[in-house]
Amino acid sequence: MVGLILGGALTAWAEKPDIVLIYGDDVGFGDLGCYGAAGLATPNLDRLAKEGLRFTDAHSTSSTCTPSRYSLLTGEYAWRRKGTGILPGDAALIIEPGRTTFGSILQRAGYSTAVVGKWHLGLGNGSIAWNGEIRPGPLEVGFGHAFIMAATGDRVPTVYIENRRVVGAEDSDPIEVSYKAKIGSEPTGRENPELLKMHPSHGHDQTIVNGVSRIGYMSGGKSARWVDEEMADTFAARAVRFIEAQRAEPFFLYLATHGIHVPRVPHPRFAGRSGMGPRGDAILELDWTVGEVLAALEKRGRKALVLFSSDNGPVLDDGYKDQAVELLGSHQPAGPLRGGKGGIYEGGTRVPFLVWWPGRVKPGVSDALVSQVDLLASFAALTGQELGPEDAPDSVNVLPALLGDQAAGREFLVEHSGVLALRQGHWKYIEPSKGPAVTQTQVETGYHPTGHLFHLGGDLGERESLVAKNPEKMRDMAEKLDQIRKNPRSRP
Repeated sequence: MVGLILGGALTAWAEKPDIVLIYGDDVGFGDLGCYGAAGLATPNLDRLAKEGLRFTDAHSTSSTCTPSRYSLLTGEYAWRRKGTGILPGDAALIIEPGRTTFGSILQRAGYSTAVVGKWHLGLGNGSIAWNGEIRPGPLEVGFGHAFIMAATGDRVPTVYIENRRVVGAEDSDPIEVSYKAKIGSEPTGRENPELLKMHPSHGHDQTIVNGVSRIGYMSGGKSARWVDEEMADTFAARAVRFIEAQRAEPFFLYLATHGIHVPRVPHPRFAGRSGMGPRGDAILELDWTVGEVLAALEKRGRKALVLFSSDNGPVLDDGYKDQAVELLGSHQPAGPLRGGKGGIYEGGTRVPFLVWWPGRVKPGVSDALVSQVDLLASFAALTGQELGPEDAPDSVNVLPALLGDQAAGREFLVEHSGVLALRQGHWKYIEPSKGPAVTQTQVETGYHPTGHLFHLGGDLGERESLVAKNPEKMRDMAEKLDQIRKNPRSRP
């Protein structure tokens, strides 16, 4: 099978393509112009869609960040592993060093690899000395270079880490981090709201950095702390620097942007431009980042394969009063889909997915069912790498679909929030569950004591549950999901 795919993918190329994966954060299915957003200008992302392949049924594996990133890099559904929920900023690394990952499989194929941006997969072994060497981390799981933030912009520590060291850290001002109790004398959003330039709507009221209160407590590291308004510029510049430093060998760049996650504090160049407040402005800034990467690739002049997607669906009020709800207008972040970040409806995991490879991938639109968990197996096939029986247990080779050579993708897909759902063709089964109907961020969860059955072919918005009308289909899909859960792998 690998040989056949290589014959269709790489034989015609004298050189392996450079590969860039741009991974947005909380970008909804309807947030980009190429997916129907009429009120936002996203020319660089729209260019990828116009000149490449735009997918309409592509998914992250989870409706929240850490588990999606874990699945993306390991080829394993995160719900199979304990400890893969949303991590604090001082969590230990949750990918075992030496394990086959998206990065290591390309390293074996001769690629120089780097990760820039949001990591959120843990660092170290459980107790991090932030002013010393931090390991294990990205360099132990497939990346030759790393310039990252440990978790998210709304969590401490608010510093950048290059390879194994905090950038700008000074021994005279040691960094300490705690998610259990307050440390030091740093002001907090709860105690000192007068110091804030952006106020929390719920939570997010602990240590203040750059006028924004965060989740968790931090002291020290004054010279190392980031400036939120400069974050997109910093990550874009580091990505471009890596691209420009490459020579003849091909490279893989995993650029995990902070945009459009909270706190949304875009650079003054973008502030106020969208008319939708900081969330809309952050989308424009994200599009600019894509443009910077494309310009660097074109200057390099080699064949390049660029993918763009998001870790989960959209959310409006995610902890800060930034007028995301009040200034939304007619914009629909999830497009025609129901739900969003944190929910099991399609809006939680069906995300933008663009594949751009000029001269190889023909422009068009694909309704193939694909998942980010499939990228590892697919790129192993692209580069002629063999996977061992323990590697990437849930990653399916869908390379023909990704390259537009085949209309069909996966046969089935498991979606995940706090519960699981199974997709087979247009059918979707959501398992029974207990829990709130709406998340704290006002997203519909899809939780229901008897579960749900939908046929998305005529009900993309998941409004009519067919449990009573199709009990046999419901039972069949429940049994299939149970089999997948009990079996340690779903890869053929």
